[in-house]
Amino acid sequence: MTLATCVLLGRAIACPIFYKIFLEGLRRINKLSIITKTNDLLDELYDAIAQYPKSEKFALGADTKQAGLNFYRLIITAAKKYYKKTTLKDADVELFVLKNFIRMAHSRKYMNTKRYERLSRAVEEVGRMLGGWIQSTDK
Repeated sequence: MTLATCVLLGRAIACPIFYKIFLEGLRRINKLSIITKTNDLLDELYDAIAQYPKSEKFALGADTKQAGLNFYRLIITAAKKYYKKTTLKDADVELFVLKNFIRMAHSRKYMNTKRYERLSRAVEEVGRMLGGWIQSTDK
């Protein structure tokens, strides 16, 4: 029986090795979806930074952009590493820094509330995905 037949017939117990490989592939895809969500977050972030006042584009804007890119780099690195835990913890710290830079920009009125809410939702979603990934490495 092939893997497709096992899964389609719901007989995963009949071929446990293939089912385990199938589940591992699904886990990889789910983890990589964080990269897609982070890419979407960075697109929105770049649009927001473009609206910053000129005096802050190269100060807070540059720091915010750098925090986003550092987070993106850490996520990609973790996806490629065998031992992921420390890299994921570093990514968690970088996401926290990014969240606070976005909050600071909103409190200084560099972005409107609607854009702030979109960015906050995106950061929270990526944070939940990252938290799940960190928990899966603890096991």
